[in-house]
Amino acid sequence: MRRVASPTVQVRRAVRRLPYLLVKGATKSAAIVALLLLWETAPRLGLVDRTFLPPFGEVARAWWGLAADGQLADNARASLVRSFSGFGLAVAVAVPLGLLIGWYRPVADLLGPLLEVFRNTAALALLPVFVLLLGIGETSKISIVVYACTWPILLNTISAVRNVDPTLLKLAKSMDLSAPRLFQKVILPSSIPVIFTGIRLAGAASILVLVAAEMIGAKAGLGYLINASQYNFAIPQMYAGILTISAIGVVFNQFLVAAERRLSSWRVPAGG
Repeated sequence: MRRVASPTVQVRRAVRRLPYLLVKGATKSAAIVALLLLWETAPRLGLVDRTFLPPFGEVARAWWGLAADGQLADNARASLVRSFSGFGLAVAVAVPLGLLIGWYRPVADLLGPLLEVFRNTAALALLPVFVLLLGIGETSKISIVVYACTWPILLNTISAVRNVDPTLLKLAKSMDLSAPRLFQKVILPSSIPVIFTGIRLAGAASILVLVAAEMIGAKAGLGYLINASQYNFAIPQMYAGILTISAIGVVFNQFLVAAERRLSSWRVPAGG
């Protein structure tokens, strides 16, 4: 049976690891701290015009003000609902479709030319088309997010399936595995890392494309907040909205990284 360490032993291990964790945390945050210090000092020393780039302290106070009166939460909620809705729909559509295209050659031959046409068309270039066809409401904004997120997920899924180790496929086929079991036991586990690379790219695209879409005809959202702050020359509030978007992107990416590790925990680390 597996022995469980006593609380005292666990505390001692945590104490021993504390210096390592502190050094690791300081190393990872050094660049961010340096950037914030430069941002704070450069406007105050006159290296840049503080009218257009206020010190970080002013931006932090503006962020706190937006958070205190509820504007930040309301706009962030509107953006997150749109972004996650479009992102979720893209994952639900692109992963199964990518598996089909990557594995079944007739499906690839049928849809390949169509994919080549649309994959090279930027999502923001089609934003006016979405607005004309679907209006300036929620449907057009979620649809443009779906479009932007679909391609990185779809293309990475296709690549993942086509690059599964042929040796594994031969071994699986020699065991007379059925097609569903082959997908479950070989193709999906081998494809997860590359698929999640596309999902992480799509996660970033879901936020960036939405912010641009919210600058056209939206009445709520972080893109609307940034655009309205610019027009009203509320520059600290504008930077506060930008920082909020960056923070959301970092948190969302870390969530996807954790999900990838969870789903691919069977993999042996490269170091052994």
